[in-house]
Amino acid sequence: MLAALLSLTILGTALGLILGIAGKLLAVEADSGVVELEAILPGTNCGQCGFPGCSGAAAAILAGNASPACCPPGGRVVALALAEKMGVSLNLAEVADAGPKLARVAEDLCIGCCRCLKTCPTDAILGASKQIHNVLKEACTGCEACVEHCPTEAIQIVPVPVTLPHWVMPRPQTA
Repeated sequence: MLAALLSLTILGTALGLILGIAGKLLAVEADSGVVELEAILPGTNCGQCGFPGCSGAAAAILAGNASPACCPPGGRVVALALAEKMGVSLNLAEVADAGPKLARVAEDLCIGCCRCLKTCPTDAILGASKQIHNVLKEACTGCEACVEHCPTEAIQIVPVPVTLPHWVMPRPQTA
């Protein structure tokens, strides 16, 4: 028994050292501009922009192949931050910002098929097979990825309800 323990310890240590050295020697450095733009994006990797995740969108924006307003979940705030970081002007008329949204599951329509669970990029949907699902409000970004996969149309995207902790005083109208 002692020989087995000793051999597994040596094997684990050797493989750990090999992986550590390989990680240092074979590391790929990311473009610093892409990393900075990716930090501004929401990071949900929902694909609504048409690119494979937020890193793909950041690379396309940096290369000039996409507009800074290409991220629907980010809205105007993210579009303005990206345009400012890139040093370009942005026409906000092309950015539709309906405010924050959440997914909601209608319990009477949910059949527990689990298709929405597999498509949610932020794992905001809870449930099990043949059980009613629910949405974690803190994790949902309103990306609408789950809506198209629900066969019973039990998932709707609704605006975030205005509650006391989330209420923001609107700006005064200029006359």
